[in-house]
Amino acid sequence: MEAKTMKAFTFKRYGKSPELGFDNIDYPAPDADEILVKVYAVGLNPIDNMIPTGIFKPVLHFRLPATLGSDLSGVVIAAGSRVTRFKPGDEIFASIFDRGTGSLAEFALVPESAAAMKPANLDFVQAASLPMVSLTSWQALTERAGLQPGQKVFIPAGSGGIGSFAIQLAKHLGAQVATTTSTDNVGWVSHLGADEVVDYKKQEFENELSGYDMVLGTIKGDSIEKSTQILKPGGKIVSLIGPLDAAFARARGLNFLLRLVFGLMSRKIMRLTKKRSLSYSFLFVRPDGNQLTQIGKLIEAEQIRPVIDKVFPFAEAKDALIYLAGGHAKGKVVVKILA
Repeated sequence: MEAKTMKAFTFKRYGKSPELGFDNIDYPAPDADEILVKVYAVGLNPIDNMIPTGIFKPVLHFRLPATLGSDLSGVVIAAGSRVTRFKPGDEIFASIFDRGTGSLAEFALVPESAAAMKPANLDFVQAASLPMVSLTSWQALTERAGLQPGQKVFIPAGSGGIGSFAIQLAKHLGAQVATTTSTDNVGWVSHLGADEVVDYKKQEFENELSGYDMVLGTIKGDSIEKSTQILKPGGKIVSLIGPLDAAFARARGLNFLLRLVFGLMSRKIMRLTKKRSLSYSFLFVRPDGNQLTQIGKLIEAEQIRPVIDKVFPFAEAKDALIYLAGGHAKGKVVVKILA
């Protein structure tokens, strides 16, 4: 009997020619603690473009060819023998980041612990836009930084996928928020809740801001180092884009050589932060269904809303990744699997 297959968007190798495209791959079967989900929509994230380059190869392990994508929404069609929270027919959303397989496919396996019921007031496209940006924001602001009401947080690139969610969450937590954006988006990020907006085309944020408690690192280049200038003693930098540090290597159980390499990569920022009595850490998001459930309640209460820039059909997944890589999306880019 011929094995059942499904359509998936994959990459075949690491490097400059990853051979992105559609493949027919084996239809998955859930383990005892997994649910099988018919995927309706997939939210894209910058890391989806970074993975095929090989930059995270020492940390994220894929068996090639591998399906791209992390975020998804869809309907449960089967549940493993130990699953108690979900049943066939449930509408869920989840991140399957760091699982060695992806979500840009007709069906996906999701650990029960990573899934949450889809907020009732969202459609599948809206729900798929949320998992990674909402979990990253939640883990950075609440767990890692312990952001308190009245504190000041700088969230650069406020109109991007992370920024547009993190600003709303920080305001919900009672913080004062500053961000950067281009001239055209100043009013828009203010509407999201930013108290102070720096137009990066006209101003340097390090000259405009001071006395901040936290910086969420979202922009590559020297902005992480510059952000040390706006923090007060005891301030925290939580970076989503690196440099990777030795603490991250230890937490991942990486070997001594990689711990050494990551320690060297972060040496400059560690020196700068120590000199100014600040702390620096790199954050790698982890899937967490319980946190997604809490975030879903905020969405249902309309405390936070998803922000979507553009929706692509599944057949145009490659174009969606190219569009995201351009760096000008206002909010999230989503691929709609089911029309």
